[in-house]
Amino acid sequence: MEGLEGTLAELRDTFRSGRTRSAAWRKSQLRAMIEFVQDNEEEIFKVLDQDVGKHPVEAYRDEVGVVAKSAKLSLSCVEKWMAPKKGNLPLAFFPASAEVMPEPFGVVLIMGSWNFPISLTLDPLIGAISAGNVVVLKPSELSPACSSFLAETIPKYLDPKSVKVIDGGIDVCEQLLQQNWDKIFFTGSQRVGRIVMTAAAQHITPVTLELGGKSPAILDSSSNPTNMKVIAKRIVAAKWGSCSGQACIAIDYMLVEEKFASYLIDLLEKTIKQFFGENPRESKSLCKILNKNNFKRLHDLLKDPLIRASVVYGGSVDEETMYIEPTILLNPPLDSQIMTEEIFGPLLPIITLNNIHDSIEFISSRPKPLVIYAFTRDETFKKQILSKTSSGSVTFNDTLLQFVCDSLPFGGVGQSGFGRYHGKYSFDTFSHEKAILQRRFFPELEPSIATPGIEEVANETSIQIESTVMSKQGEEESKKKTAPPPPPPPPEKPEPGDCCGNGCIRCVWDVYYEELEEYDKLYKSDSSKS
Repeated sequence: MEGLEGTLAELRDTFRSGRTRSAAWRKSQLRAMIEFVQDNEEEIFKVLDQDVGKHPVEAYRDEVGVVAKSAKLSLSCVEKWMAPKKGNLPLAFFPASAEVMPEPFGVVLIMGSWNFPISLTLDPLIGAISAGNVVVLKPSELSPACSSFLAETIPKYLDPKSVKVIDGGIDVCEQLLQQNWDKIFFTGSQRVGRIVMTAAAQHITPVTLELGGKSPAILDSSSNPTNMKVIAKRIVAAKWGSCSGQACIAIDYMLVEEKFASYLIDLLEKTIKQFFGENPRESKSLCKILNKNNFKRLHDLLKDPLIRASVVYGGSVDEETMYIEPTILLNPPLDSQIMTEEIFGPLLPIITLNNIHDSIEFISSRPKPLVIYAFTRDETFKKQILSKTSSGSVTFNDTLLQFVCDSLPFGGVGQSGFGRYHGKYSFDTFSHEKAILQRRFFPELEPSIATPGIEEVANETSIQIESTVMSKQGEEESKKKTAPPPPPPPPEKPEPGDCCGNGCIRCVWDVYYEELEEYDKLYKSDSSKS
């Protein structure tokens, strides 16, 4: 790509100049980001509708609102985040002090995703500029309207010497990945994530991968009917209300007890109609399937006879408009493609179990999901889910909220990705924590752990200490052996029959003084000579 090397050289020069390190620069860029969102809200709604058919309410909730709140939080906290933190040192390091200073990585590549083409591109950017980096932003080529909009508009608001937006297709991505970056942040599929990680390994570049996977929802049948209506709404919102299931945080499949399945299916059917009407095809609240390739992939899943036989609701398809109806499947084969690969669409399999506690083994025997949703009031069951499964996050009795909460880290584990962001975690993701230790020249305590010949010094010191200790012990033992006995105690009362025979006080004390004089002759004279 023409000019790519020049673009990177300009960014490196900007970073080396120290321009992006000041709090003033970072805050100016965050204010500009807030201004960008406010000025272009209607245009953002327009391009989101063109690319993925998002309703303005969904577009604000998942895109515009996410970016605005993230930028405002970073603006209010960035000075605190970038300040060095005092480090604790053991006493052995005295006299010294320590601190941990967050510093920017340098030149960062951020690769956005098509399903949330604004928030999943700009939210990481907020973390990168808050940390003081310079950035190349690569929006997804699968959302062309949003990509072109960002490429044209972002330079009008953010520092063009520090933030570059590069539009283009797969060939552009390949050329970008050949470059030497200080950090890569990628959001997308596991397949492309492997390509990104392989490319990053050539330069030993640190990578954050925000991927996906098969995120389950567990439903405990102990919920009462009132709660079930709320649960059904939250399930429908998490499956079809967020980009029509084309989201990494969408419910991929559900686990319920067999006796509860028919009740759940009836309730979900009623809730789908409540949300999207009797004919969901006419609803403006359902996002469209992205493109022909994604439509074909989903349609092929439904063409499988065994899968088709498991459909209990929905299943209609319109190839001309690339429409797929919200669809519920009951117990499709566990070895089928729909149960082994991320669905990323409006199809919801329901898997029945004899006991809901079996869901733990079901989940833990498969690749680690991005999120586990669990609807239960059983505190013991909650603890078992937390201790016996592994996932990027767990949300009890609701859905999606973990994604929009900036005080929680968002990210995967294992095949669902690694690294985390949102709020302070975004700042940390784009920062290197540099350890700083300062030591004084006075007082110099020997031996120092940095002294050459430390083994000999330590041995000599050890011998000296041992000799001193033994000498002290010898003196103590000698003192114990030569110490005189205590002097005779004074009389407490006269004893009858002494001296005059009456035991008078005078006679008793005369005897005591004679004994004391004898004691002094024996012991005090020896002590004065030594």
